[in-house]
Amino acid sequence: MTSTAAVSLLNSGPVAEKETRHVPVMVSEVLDGLSPGSGGIYVDATLGLGGHAEAMLTRYPGIKLVLGLDRDIETLERAKSRLSPFGEGVIRLIHSNFIHLHDILLSNRIGQVDGILMDLGISTFHLENSGRGFSFSRDEPLDMRMDLSGTVTAADLVNKLPAERLTELIQTYGEERWAKRIVKCICDRRKTAPILTSADLAKVVANAIPRKYHPRRIHAATRTFQALRIAVNRELDDLEEALNTFPSCLKPGGRLCIISFHSLEDRLVKTAFREDNRLKPLTKKPLVPGPEEIRINPRARSAKLRVAQCIELLAQPN
Repeated sequence: MTSTAAVSLLNSGPVAEKETRHVPVMVSEVLDGLSPGSGGIYVDATLGLGGHAEAMLTRYPGIKLVLGLDRDIETLERAKSRLSPFGEGVIRLIHSNFIHLHDILLSNRIGQVDGILMDLGISTFHLENSGRGFSFSRDEPLDMRMDLSGTVTAADLVNKLPAERLTELIQTYGEERWAKRIVKCICDRRKTAPILTSADLAKVVANAIPRKYHPRRIHAATRTFQALRIAVNRELDDLEEALNTFPSCLKPGGRLCIISFHSLEDRLVKTAFREDNRLKPLTKKPLVPGPEEIRINPRARSAKLRVAQCIELLAQPN
């Protein structure tokens, strides 16, 4: 079962600056979208290293409470140092998957909140410091679990899934046109030795795609790594569940801001905002980072922000 334990901000030890300081994406746009008010209660459902929560509390000191959720206890521990100056009275960190938000609000004696933020991007910590094989540019164990209590790793999928299922996974979650060829090379390799590290998998994938068809702006293994990460962490399933649950967690007029980083996520968000009668889309098209932000933080280039407002449904006449 996923933990929903609160993490104390007190007595948190020092954390290396390299690991705690990162650049949150589209901060101004997020804060404009949430439009925090004095006395409001807000949820950062994907806290990461706490950049958005820090910006929110710094710019709007009248906020009553921010609940910061993250499924990764290591990431949550690193957010303590960044957010500890605000104190436990205004920031509460909770180790949990965001799909449990409704129960978390109940256990914290909170009815509905004024705003919810989800940043669906992978954090700097996971790519550079976690040692879990999220990055194809590092030689790390092929794990990719956000929550280390999970039982399935990327290595399990790569080395144990039948070829047909693995091909479907990479085609669907990675939108990879070379999925069949990649999986054939994976299967040929795993007959002789398992693929156990991120660097090893990246090499197999890169060699499977003809050199002249390697993408220019991203590594040849990017889509395969994306597909495996999504599958290991059930990212799209969890997003669908959250999109169904979150509107009921918002007060009328409350806002839901979601930053996605690939078309599969954005499609789900766009559809939910358009079809859920509890929500009114406030962004006709997704907001994207400006050229200066992309220059400073190239990882922001794929970000898309959509904002919706919860509306009060009138009771149906008998």
